[in-house]
Amino acid sequence: MYILIVTGLSGAGKSQALNVLEDMGFVCADNMPCQLVSEYIELCQKSENKIDRVAIVIDSRESRFGYDPKKAYMELQNLPYEFDILFLECDDSVLQRRYSETRRLHPMHDDVGIGISMEREMLEPMKEKSTYIIDTTHMRNDELAKTVESTLTNGELIPLSVIIASFGFKRGIPGNADFVFDMRYTENPFYVPELRYKSGRDKEVKSFVFSDPAVVKQLDGIEDMLRGVLPSFRQQGKRRIMVAFGCTGGRHRSVAMAEALYARLANDFSVKVEHRDLVSEAADIRDRFVKIYKAPKLERKEF
Repeated sequence: MYILIVTGLSGAGKSQALNVLEDMGFVCADNMPCQLVSEYIELCQKSENKIDRVAIVIDSRESRFGYDPKKAYMELQNLPYEFDILFLECDDSVLQRRYSETRRLHPMHDDVGIGISMEREMLEPMKEKSTYIIDTTHMRNDELAKTVESTLTNGELIPLSVIIASFGFKRGIPGNADFVFDMRYTENPFYVPELRYKSGRDKEVKSFVFSDPAVVKQLDGIEDMLRGVLPSFRQQGKRRIMVAFGCTGGRHRSVAMAEALYARLANDFSVKVEHRDLVSEAADIRDRFVKIYKAPKLERKEF
């Protein structure tokens, strides 16, 4: 298990850094007393879910527990796990401005200037032991996010996660979709009796859907568009994109299209496919047709 200790000056961006770390797959804990770190890590290790990266914020707010940076560092060294320290630095004038804008109290003193000086002196031993030091003085939040990510991955970008989803319009459009494409313009396999109980995952339905040249043209256009914009989304710090295809019920046309796009992008992007209404629509079809047209049971006659 890899442990990252996040510390630094109040107002330097630790909360924003923690958000980035969560997006990177870290299990995060804020304002953790040093006395509880060992127990917390043990809890993470024993979790049924595999946890291999943990980020813990330890800073001057712990002063109420008698925080001693040197002692805290020694306790961390006794842990049977690898760990690094990420320290966030910032100029005093910028910290004062940030506190003035947010009107929050400094954890060390009611006078922000005095609080910053006290905190800087307290945290100096931890700063000297830090693996990474990031100065956020001139950084916007998006720049801080990129810097934290680049620092911890040696400049390698985290892959953008692309979700390709199918859904049925009769159950509503997914609220978290970034791109929505309507497949209801093409002929519906639902009205072909031999295809009704199959889905867009079956080759017969796929062949039926893509026998329409307009569907093939649409798929080509969507693939070209995504290949053009996904790298730019990634550069802007986007972590997740959902591309959603909808048809009436969410079992035939939208599923076939989602599966086809997934096959085209899977080798070049971090992609997974989700079919929201695949199962529920199958149940609806059974309820509407199988029960209605089921042949009556014949009584056995004795001869």
